[in-house]
Amino acid sequence: MAKNIGAKRIVVGAHYGLKEWMMQRVTAVIMSLYTVGLFLAVLFTPDLDYAKWVGFFNFTVMAFPMGKILALLAMLSLCYHAYIGIRDIWMDYVKPTGIRLGLQIFTQLWLLAAAGYTADILWRV
Repeated sequence: MAKNIGAKRIVVGAHYGLKEWMMQRVTAVIMSLYTVGLFLAVLFTPDLDYAKWVGFFNFTVMAFPMGKILALLAMLSLCYHAYIGIRDIWMDYVKPTGIRLGLQIFTQLWLLAAAGYTADILWRV
């Protein structure tokens, strides 16, 4: 008699469930906090010009470039959040395995390039 209880149970699917759902919520909170903070900083900055805009990203705390770190954290959160969502779309609606794998690899490379380009821009300012 086969037992489907515990570690030997038969489970189908991708097994992403709770962890990925939770990570999307965490990344959404990070992006929301960053967006509200940036919005308030822009709203309460009189005569916003390029120098002040650069100042948003160049402020430091104890010699750490916190503006750049927070902006990069927000972008990495956006990339991971988007990856989870797009990966689920590919898994749900693209049935041929080869095409789905190709789309997932393309998505990962695209988001990795976006994160790298963001880091390049932030550290050049």
